[in-house]
Order: sequence, then structure tokens, then C-alpha cells
Amino acid sequence: METEVFAEVFDALADTPMEAANMKARADLLAALVDRVKSWNLPQEVAAERLAITRPRLNDLLRGKLGKFSLDALVNLAAAAGLTLEFKIGEAA
Repeated sequence: METEVFAEVFDALADTPMEAANMKARADLLAALVDRVKSWNLPQEVAAERLAITRPRLNDLLRGKLGKFSLDALVNLAAAAGLTLEFKIGEAA
């Protein structure tokens, strides 16, 4: 039995390098959003209103349900949370 080694967990989960890159970007954004929302120390209802989403949607975010959020949706939520995005582009390994 051969063991495959991956640089990141997303490489193991994804079928293509493009899908892995998308998952990594979404995971990074989701983690930043969770940190921001938790830093507010607000009830979920109020935090959801601040992000202009429903409380169940906020609950999905806080529980890290990555598959429920597109990259576009997470970018919009980051802007609503007062976060700025910086992209670093480099050569693939």
C-alpha cells in the first residue's frame, strides 16, 4: 500500500488544484470572519444583522461549514465585517 503525502489538506480533499486553491481561499476568509464576529462579543442576532444575513446563516459561518459558502459570498461578508482583503499571487510549487 502506497501512502500519498500532500502539502495541504485541501490538496487531499480536492479533485483539482483549482478546487484546492478555492477551498483554501474560502477557509482563510471563513476563519478571519469567525475571528472578527467573535471579537464583537455580540449576540448572534445582532451580529447577523450587522452582516446582513440570517441568524442560521451566521451559525453556519461560526460552525465553519465551508461548503455552504462561495468565495464570492465570503468576500461580501468580509466587506460587511469591515475587513479588507489583500491577495498575494505567486508561482505554484
